[in-house]
Amino acid sequence: MTTRMMDIQAGDKSGTFQGYLSLPASGSGPGLVIAQEIFGVNISMREVADYYAQEGYVVLVPDLFWRQEPGVQLGYTPEDWQRAFGFYQGFDEAKGVEDIQASLNALRAMAEVQGQPGVLGFCLGGKLAYLAACRTDASVSVSYYGVGIDKALNEASNIKNKLVLHIAEKDQFCPPEAQAAITSALAAHPQVETYVYFGVDHAFARNGGDHFDKPAALMAHQRSMAAFKAAIGPNFNLSALWDKHCEYEFATRDVAATMSTMVDEPYVNHIPTMTGGVGHKLLAHFYQNHFVNSNPPTPA
Repeated sequence: MTTRMMDIQAGDKSGTFQGYLSLPASGSGPGLVIAQEIFGVNISMREVADYYAQEGYVVLVPDLFWRQEPGVQLGYTPEDWQRAFGFYQGFDEAKGVEDIQASLNALRAMAEVQGQPGVLGFCLGGKLAYLAACRTDASVSVSYYGVGIDKALNEASNIKNKLVLHIAEKDQFCPPEAQAAITSALAAHPQVETYVYFGVDHAFARNGGDHFDKPAALMAHQRSMAAFKAAIGPNFNLSALWDKHCEYEFATRDVAATMSTMVDEPYVNHIPTMTGGVGHKLLAHFYQNHFVNSNPPTPA
């Protein structure tokens, strides 16, 4: 996986802005634009980009606050929250959606991108992902705890491609009446899937955050990946990959080749003996010293 900053030409020709680009280990794949939270393209958003790059996507996180102040990267202190709300209040939503379209266009122009890209958004970006489904040519859009979607339901008739909404039941920024309006208005739309995660709060998928809820985050991620893979890929031959994994692990006994058939940060846990490893380094050590080279010969 490689990362870099790249320039994006604004659709209204008013200038260029930057985005964080994360490429998968393969060097190519389907494109995915990530619309930021109100804290800018900070370390959290970059980690999300890298996570989806590990899933095989070419990921671009555009700096959507560039028209106010380029390069905003805030944390989650009270002072940062205050600054973040200031940027949010001064944000031109319509221009933000245009910048998402410009980011989709930038991905399409890249040789590394296969097919038509999609959009993923969180918080402020969650509403922008919804609006992207209404106003852009994104092939698929996924929204996490979008703020203010209930105010734009009149645009739902414009949705042509798949849209997935993840809603936190305890979200103070999307109260019960707003949730009811969203689920009711979109219930019959053939392209929309709406999920409410009970007992969790806003930002339940932000790893390390105060409201992080691992079960809800994993379930939402599984649903997001199902939507992305169905619409834009990537599609892997898992059966052939498993055959190669077994060949390297038990026939050729090649630890490095075995590890190459797994995700970047794999884990194995043998429940009866409580052995294995979590992460590439520890699991490779376990395979090298305690498993792959310690198995008895295969009977002839």
